Amino acid sequence: MPIHDWTRVDAGLFHAFHQSWIVTLSRALNGGVLPPDYFALPEQSIRGPVPDVLTLKLSQERGHPTETTPGLAVAAAPPRTRLVRRAEETIYVRKADRIAVRHRHGQVVAVVEIVSPGNKASKNELRAFVEKTANLIAQGVHLLVIDLIPPSKRDPQGIHKAIWDEFVDEDFELSADQRLTLAAYDAGPPPVAYVEPVAVGQPLPDMPLFLKPEFYVPAPLEDTYRTTWDDFFPAALKGLLETTG
Repeated sequence: MPIHDWTRVDAGLFHAFHQSWIVTLSRALNGGVLPPDYFALPEQSIRGPVPDVLTLKLSQERGHPTETTPGLAVAAAPPRTRLVRRAEETIYVRKADRIAVRHRHGQVVAVVEIVSPGNKASKNELRAFVEKTANLIAQGVHLLVIDLIPPSKRDPQGIHKAIWDEFVDEDFELSADQRLTLAAYDAGPPPVAYVEPVAVGQPLPDMPLFLKPEFYVPAPLEDTYRTTWDDFFPAALKGLLETTG
């Protein structure tokens, strides 16, 4: 299904879609994508701003996934994104006000964030989002950011550039015909970013959701986006996004 142009409708309509999508994505992750000892919860509270989806690991002894565990190792199956960036030199370290990485039901290992228009509505909102996501990565929490909102004057090269500048200040420029961004972050160390630029009208590719350094599961973005659109988005509103002109 092609990505819709969400700038054509009120931000509240994207928020409604967003809410249904994160629930659908959580169900898909729990329906066989994640290994048996991991689970995803939408809008589960942790210290600091609330992320959209948390992937949690049940508290138990640490160990690497077995050969029968769902998931892929980077060495065996590198994520198929067009851009890979590695922060080899330094890791952005915050002081004692870091977001908590534990939860009473288990250890937080990954977060999925779907960017909303509100995250780019002001300098303060964008700064808060960037600091939240950078702090998660710095604490070893893996991250998947889905940004279907075009760059603003506050993030002219997209949300990935704004986040990655917290780790490495390097050149990055979105192409004129692909202004939306999907970015998966392996928290490492060192942090590694897997970036896929996309555009309105294109299908969403699956993206890696890292559970451990160099180990990920494919997040089914296309299937869950389509399911949300087909089954949960009101038919009376679909015409606002499907019509041309």
